[in-house]
Amino acid sequence: MQFHYLNYGCQEDPAYRQYGRARKLVNAILFTLLLLIAPPTLKADSPQTILMIGDSLTAGYGLRQEHAIPVRLQAALIKAGKDVKVINAGVSGDTSAGGLSRFDWALSARPDAVIVELGANDGLRGLDPEATFKNLDVLLMKADAAGLPVLLAGMKAPPNLGPEYGDAFNAVYPRLAKKHDVILYPFFLEGVAARAEFNQDDAIHPNADGANVIVENLMPAVQELLVRVNR
Repeated sequence: MQFHYLNYGCQEDPAYRQYGRARKLVNAILFTLLLLIAPPTLKADSPQTILMIGDSLTAGYGLRQEHAIPVRLQAALIKAGKDVKVINAGVSGDTSAGGLSRFDWALSARPDAVIVELGANDGLRGLDPEATFKNLDVLLMKADAAGLPVLLAGMKAPPNLGPEYGDAFNAVYPRLAKKHDVILYPFFLEGVAARAEFNQDDAIHPNADGANVIVENLMPAVQELLVRVNR
């Protein structure tokens, strides 16, 4: 950056040169102090950031953006007196493999904590539960390596895939939570699944009312997550 001063024809005056040198020294000192002081001040004033990585349930499929779960969750946390920003890292159609493949990039947002909502599409497609476990296992290892507390949102397999598949799939999330010592919210769609008044016409994705129910149910677990951030 260059500073341009008006020329009054006195640059050759020794007193002017001495004043100019003194002014440059003062400016340099002030600039150095700003570099030292500003970053901590900005950090102190910044909200805690939660990265919510997921599929269409996180992305807000079929909803106006203001009704998407990350947006409603942020509003609920602010109402509860928390200075928190929730980043919507949901991609419709994503599987656990898809979420894992973009997790490193998502961490470039430098969050303070992570909510993982992945696996619903694995279940809908009848993918091998062990593959789902391995994908989420690696993702949680990455979060742990970054020093990030995690809230893991569980899913349940569709009943039409049979009890054997259902038992194997439904066990994925408790196994992961135990292995990685993360907070487990057992079923992301608790109170909403199979209830027509809380779902869109596809009977899969929550409507605005359903999103509110999910946020209300999720809040205690998210507040526990924030406590882990402050440890």
